[in-house]
Amino acid sequence: MEERNRAGVSKSAGFVCGVLLTWATAVAGEPADVRLTGDWRVAVTVAANQSPLIATLDVAPPKWVTVTDERYEKLRDFNPQAPGWAKGNPLTGLRAAECTVKGALDAASLVVREGSGATANRFETGKDFDADLDWGTVGRLPGGRIKADQPVFISYMYAKRRLDAAVLTGDGRIVLKRGEPHVAMCQQPGLAAGETRLANIFIPGMIPALTADNLFPILETAYPEPPKSIPTIAEARLPKTVKKLQSGEPLMILAWGDSVTTFNRWQTTFVERLRAKYPAAKIKLVTEAWGGRNTGSYLAEPPGSEHNYREKVLAPKPDLIISEFVNDAGLTPAQVDERYGRLLADFQAIGAEWAILTPHYVIPDWMGLTKQRDIDNDPRPYVTGLRQFAEKYKVALGDASLRYGRLWRQGIPYLTLMENNINHPNEFGHTLFADSLMALFE
Repeated sequence: MEERNRAGVSKSAGFVCGVLLTWATAVAGEPADVRLTGDWRVAVTVAANQSPLIATLDVAPPKWVTVTDERYEKLRDFNPQAPGWAKGNPLTGLRAAECTVKGALDAASLVVREGSGATANRFETGKDFDADLDWGTVGRLPGGRIKADQPVFISYMYAKRRLDAAVLTGDGRIVLKRGEPHVAMCQQPGLAAGETRLANIFIPGMIPALTADNLFPILETAYPEPPKSIPTIAEARLPKTVKKLQSGEPLMILAWGDSVTTFNRWQTTFVERLRAKYPAAKIKLVTEAWGGRNTGSYLAEPPGSEHNYREKVLAPKPDLIISEFVNDAGLTPAQVDERYGRLLADFQAIGAEWAILTPHYVIPDWMGLTKQRDIDNDPRPYVTGLRQFAEKYKVALGDASLRYGRLWRQGIPYLTLMENNINHPNEFGHTLFADSLMALFE
């Protein structure tokens, strides 16, 4: 496997660590000015007490990764009705957790042969096999020359993502730190002692040139928490929960959700933080989650089924129900009011309190987004409906969506947190749910 450059690169392109400048103390809190001056060149200016610090940084273009004769013991039948990542065998290099990475494959590079080496017979697309070139999956076509149990050898090229960082060093230089490429969850480069991150530069795979949408100046170092309130939102809307946390009475919390909740991350983190805040608390955490489903799926399940709503959500009579359903995102505000109103009545009937989590951001085209910056406002009607519902009925709302919408201000393209490149957050992504819930208790 080798990497080689396939982008159109100007003569000025390359990797330059930075320019030594006369040192002046940067103005605290003043974001750097970051702008393009070429296809792969970025000018960074930092305000200072005496004179500004200015540097021009050359960013390395992305590179194709070339895979030759990757062996697959057999190809499943191509299923054109399945989602793109499930239509056939996923190409190994494009794998994210559970899925492949959309847009990473060089479509023209895909070759399927019956043996290794350039002289081996090639199979024909549309006759012997088919592929989803967006998602990088390949499957055999019945009636073609590829037998059901026949090994094949696939060659292809793909691009990785990368996050570079413009950094102010302790001795007064603006330098460019190159991030480690990753097919899905690229991470921003770490900082050494005395360094300050000024901006991240996102290379989302194979692009012909940088645009302004790839520049992520650091505007915030953390989410701006709302002012502390007296009483807290939890005291006003979850009074019985707060009382039990303070007194040490047994408290059952039911985490109810879809595949995001099956990971047992956000709810475990939240309960750990509750125990730290309320040392006397005696909390029992129960999780009821169903991957790929939504609240309507639960309501439709018959008695005795594994995920029957009344038996698995209501019958245990939890003290606090926390719901997370990104899979409800297709609901309109009116549908939220109708369905969630029914849930609220059921919860009140068993004496349970309720906290609703707004969902995280998911793959951009599912949200109607074209970029990962300047996206503070969640465009999904479902999120608007949740906020309206919570305010109308005085239900506690952990607004995780707000936190995801501001990640770009911290230099983080939110999709780099998705383990499956679509909608499953990594551990840090789950902490944002816990953060939004703990904010109710501040």
